[in-house]
Amino acid sequence: MKRDKPFTTGRVAASKGMAFSKSPVLAVRLPDWRSRLMLFVLFAAFAALGLRALWLQAMSTQFLQKQGKSRYERTLELPATRGKIMDRNGQVLASSLPVKAVWAIPEDVLSSPPEKLAELARLLEMPESELRKKLDSDRTFVYLKRQVEMDIIAKIDKLKINGLDTRKEYKRFYPQGEVMTHMVGFTNVEDVGQEGMELAQQKSLVGVPGSRRVIKDRLGRIVEDLGFSRAPHDGKDLTLSVDSKLQYIAFTSVKNAVEKFNAKAGAAVVLDVHTGEVLALANYPTYNPNDRKKLTGEQLRNRVITDTYEPGSIIKPFTVALGLEKKIITPNTVFDTGSGRITIGGRTMRDSHPKPMLTTSGVVQKSSNVGVIKIAQMIPPQEMWELYTKLGYGQAPRFGFPGPAAGRVRPWKSWRPVEYANMAFGHGLSVSLLQMARSYMIFARNGDMIPLSFVKLDEEPAGQQIISPKTAAQVRTMLESVVSPEGTASRAQVAGYRVGGKTGTAQKIVDGRYSQTSYVGSFVGIAPMSKPRFVIAVMIDDPRGAVHTGGGVAAPTFADLAASALRADNIPPDSSVTDIIIPEIPLEESL
Repeated sequence: MKRDKPFTTGRVAASKGMAFSKSPVLAVRLPDWRSRLMLFVLFAAFAALGLRALWLQAMSTQFLQKQGKSRYERTLELPATRGKIMDRNGQVLASSLPVKAVWAIPEDVLSSPPEKLAELARLLEMPESELRKKLDSDRTFVYLKRQVEMDIIAKIDKLKINGLDTRKEYKRFYPQGEVMTHMVGFTNVEDVGQEGMELAQQKSLVGVPGSRRVIKDRLGRIVEDLGFSRAPHDGKDLTLSVDSKLQYIAFTSVKNAVEKFNAKAGAAVVLDVHTGEVLALANYPTYNPNDRKKLTGEQLRNRVITDTYEPGSIIKPFTVALGLEKKIITPNTVFDTGSGRITIGGRTMRDSHPKPMLTTSGVVQKSSNVGVIKIAQMIPPQEMWELYTKLGYGQAPRFGFPGPAAGRVRPWKSWRPVEYANMAFGHGLSVSLLQMARSYMIFARNGDMIPLSFVKLDEEPAGQQIISPKTAAQVRTMLESVVSPEGTASRAQVAGYRVGGKTGTAQKIVDGRYSQTSYVGSFVGIAPMSKPRFVIAVMIDDPRGAVHTGGGVAAPTFADLAASALRADNIPPDSSVTDIIIPEIPLEESL
């Protein structure tokens, strides 16, 4: 029997009885278990993918949605419109105008043609190098400029620069500019109050911003609006006590005085006698709140409220009033002022124009240091200190305005006789101009004092009685005599109106010593005297003209301001005197 050929490695097709491949190179040598293993691996991989998909779709939905939102969903802040600020007659002093902030995705903007970047820098009013420096950032978002006017935004949009977008915001505008700025103040680029009533009433004015949820693509474009999260609530409007007409008059008077007398600065404040409302508050130098690029500290200072000074002779009526109130003296009590000199504690104090004998009224009219010192010596120091305290000296005022100065009055137990004498005529203590003006309200209001207000009031506030109505009337008569040809404030006379007040000249302290060349001239007056309507205080800092006294620089400024204010408020004349007699050489008050 013939023997069969041995079995080869090639497989034999079952259907045709022939080898799959007769070539040993092409022959399949994998064992069956390996093919089964490969099949198992593939099955396991697909099973893992299925389980992973199930996990992501069913178990991790919340996490994935959160991740998606963090990458594409954005919450846009919708700014609330800041409330308007108006004067007592409804004239707008501050309002918010719509503007936009320009922001960019640096990588996309830098890919724009160079000529477009150059034009963008020009429209944004910045050097191209500065623009490129801002864009040279790893951040995905960068502000290029805030508060850009809408007409500029329209030109920027025409450039069609990829990665450039805008955001709505508001910019504060002040129609009266430098005239009202120390009263109203201003806001910063974030719409936050920085000075004045903008700062004091920040919470009320700012409102509550809203928000809106949107989905953006990588270029910052909104592809879907998801609706409001919170609607914005605009800020409340604010009506101030100030009167725009009187404010302009006060500002113009102070500015003219500073320029005329070559002074360092000036300030004035006008108070409503009936309500305590601040009708005008002016400072010079000043600044334009709409353009603060060159703002300096000197321009920013609100001297009416933040600056303190030694009041000088303006304080004398209070020493006299206390003597009258305690019935120690009468308006006709005669004082022997001798040669106009008095020595206390080794220091000699003088009168500028000595008179041998003066009544109490004459002491005020002639501004006699010797006379007022003799009155003070009849009053216990504690009682003088208590009066100053009731008037608010040495205490931070609380009238809702930022940065008020407290001034300085030392405790009475530490007063030496010479210090007490100095305080009697306005040296050795410090006050702000607003504190000084408020204290004169007791003479204009029959002896009581009311709080000051920078917002319009609907009714007259309750007052605190400081002195009796009789004493207040007696002092008013003396103050009117000061504004006469024989007084130290003859230049404060107003044609057609009876006015009164008191001058003050104080030496400034320079390097810890009283200067012989630098002074503060001031005047506080009441108008009209028949039925007081205004208390007006004026301060001229460091005048360098021919005169430097309060009677020479502050009194005529008061006259100019008071005359215009009385007419602007339609107050009828209360005097038939129209020819003002002013001495060629003003009678100076004693320092």
